Amino acid sequence: MKGTVLEVIFRNADNGYCVLYMQGDALPFTAVGVFPPVTEGETLEMEGNWVKNVRFGEQFSATSVKVLPPTSTEAIFKYLSGGLFKGVGEVTAYAIVEKFGAKTLDVIEHQPARLAEIKGISLKKALAIQESMLSLKEMQDTIVYLQNYGVSLNLAVKIFKAYGKSTAKIVESNPYKLVDDIEGVGFLTADKIAAQIGVAPDSRFRIAAAVVHVLKEAANKNGDTYLPENKLVAEVDSLLRLDALDAETLIKDMVEDCEVTGKIVRLDKDGETVDMLAGNYVCEKSIATYVRAMLANTASLPLDADEEIALYEKLNKIKLHSSQAEAVRSCLMKGVNIITGGPGTGKTTIVKCIIHLLRSRNYTVCLCAPTGRAAKRLTETTGVEAKTIHRLLDLDFSDGKGKFMFNESTKLDEDVIIVDEVSMCDDYVFNALIKAIKFGGRLIMVGDKDQLPSVGAGNVLADMIASGIVPVSYLTQIYRQSDDSLIVENAHRINAGKMPVLNNRSRDFFFDNKSDPEDILLTVTDMVTRRIPAYAAVKPMDIQVLCPMKKGVIGVENMNDTLQNALNPAARGKTELKVGLRTFRTGDKVMHTVNNYDLQWTDEEGGAGAGVFNGDIGRIEQIDPVVPSMTVLFDDGKRVKYMQGDFDDLTLAYAISVHKSQGSEFPVVIIALMSGNYMILTRNLLYTAVTRAKEMAVLVGSSDNLEKMVKNNYTAKRYSMLEVFLRTAQAG
Repeated sequence: MKGTVLEVIFRNADNGYCVLYMQGDALPFTAVGVFPPVTEGETLEMEGNWVKNVRFGEQFSATSVKVLPPTSTEAIFKYLSGGLFKGVGEVTAYAIVEKFGAKTLDVIEHQPARLAEIKGISLKKALAIQESMLSLKEMQDTIVYLQNYGVSLNLAVKIFKAYGKSTAKIVESNPYKLVDDIEGVGFLTADKIAAQIGVAPDSRFRIAAAVVHVLKEAANKNGDTYLPENKLVAEVDSLLRLDALDAETLIKDMVEDCEVTGKIVRLDKDGETVDMLAGNYVCEKSIATYVRAMLANTASLPLDADEEIALYEKLNKIKLHSSQAEAVRSCLMKGVNIITGGPGTGKTTIVKCIIHLLRSRNYTVCLCAPTGRAAKRLTETTGVEAKTIHRLLDLDFSDGKGKFMFNESTKLDEDVIIVDEVSMCDDYVFNALIKAIKFGGRLIMVGDKDQLPSVGAGNVLADMIASGIVPVSYLTQIYRQSDDSLIVENAHRINAGKMPVLNNRSRDFFFDNKSDPEDILLTVTDMVTRRIPAYAAVKPMDIQVLCPMKKGVIGVENMNDTLQNALNPAARGKTELKVGLRTFRTGDKVMHTVNNYDLQWTDEEGGAGAGVFNGDIGRIEQIDPVVPSMTVLFDDGKRVKYMQGDFDDLTLAYAISVHKSQGSEFPVVIIALMSGNYMILTRNLLYTAVTRAKEMAVLVGSSDNLEKMVKNNYTAKRYSMLEVFLRTAQAG
């Protein structure tokens, strides 16, 4: 069938499934199937079958699609004004078509400079329109090609962005290259393509890709920066399922080859061979070297610490605990320091004191944190502006690749860097930060050693403490606690392995004993929509539900669906966009789920930049289902337009996992307790969840499950080499 697109009735942004109303040679008809990005006015050649839909009648179900350029002036106008050409709206499209008529597309492709004959179109804009059209044609052809291999539309767009017109050549020569180059392309996707184009199961490309894939998965899912070689070989063997007697030998040989080619580094740790991705090795080695250098080369500040502390106490009418005073002294003497303690133990008091003492002696100080929410909270508690680490280091994308403008070559100006919530820092972010500190500068790390470790690879805070190299100040005395408050006390009780106080007599800590998951779901929904807003005068959107796991009746996914339908139901005039199994609506509360360094943003003050990060929360302001795109306003004021290839970075955030809540503080937190895997439902996770609450914490679930979590002190082993490197590194 051949026809011109009259209207895009429906488009699934994730898999490309569309319902199109088309004009055929004689009569209009409806076409359904998976299509590349198309707009009104384009002509399609399709192969497929006629099918009978019970509700909508006869439709053409397309199995293959070829996009042809429009030919009539009306179709060309619709094509140009359909939203796929940046900077071309209806007015510009009309002017172009009026000038060049049926020759418009030929002019754009072969004589783009002639567009500048039209008032309002510069030569630069004319060339941009040509580039946009050529890129669209290439993208459409590439997406059709990739979808033949079962690649989703979103992923196909990402692959095209990376390889452009070279996509087919690269895929057919070595599909496993996608695993290295494309975020979101896993080994299984590449393996599926490889099988279809005839790559042998024991191909060296395949085995090498599997080795790298297993190490990447260990880093991304478990935070491991290395794996013992025996464990690596076993996991690769399980993944490949090679039908060969010498499979283990083939894999071990390839591990050695990967070392020779520089993809991995093999080390001896306690008599055992371990394997690291080269990037993780360089990162942890770098951190260790810089830490040792700062400890060796940073001199004590020339001031009387005891005298300065006494003066600060007098001015602020406070008395520091001996452990707090000792922490301040250490930070003035050493180049690198750690201050660790639970909620209410005075970490902020120490930070404020240090800032005052340093500034009074004309030393420059800057505050930072891994996430926007953590930075905002640090600003509120100290009264001093704090930035995200990425913003402090000035992440720049003018070269299209992204780099930190402050780095080992261009150092930060400040004398002292204070980083809060350091338990959230992964190796990559921490390495970027420490490399940018100037010679003679000092670093003060503040965090809670009992929080969950970073989502990203590495175990920075725990390894620093375990190494014995970095001075550590432990805070245990609780200060922030009013008579009718239990959040802080119960957090410390949980951390000590004791059951929290559950009498429901405080103003900020409540427990609702429910055993049935459906009852828990209904109770949480009622609390978010009705009970807590009435009790605490808080908006439902400011209440954050935390779930230990993703799946199940009270897992993150089902909880989000339920709360979305309760708080932001479908309605006439409310735009929706379906992405995979998720439906997004205007007004939805959403979270960005990965670090995306090239997403562009603007803010209300006219600022602009790049980079949206794992855990950022915001609201959907606008959805355009035709282009398609979504505009999100984040809590920190960044406004981001998400195009099709970026949709997978977003998820609903009415409920989030405890891991995703790290570094954030919410007015009200509801924790849905559930039964399940003891390796997940731990004391550590419960403690982290409770400490996210600023004004109220509510636990909903059975007392049995609560008690099991409190008693479960299991901590997953995280493989990292930073502790070893810190003890063995030479000071630079």
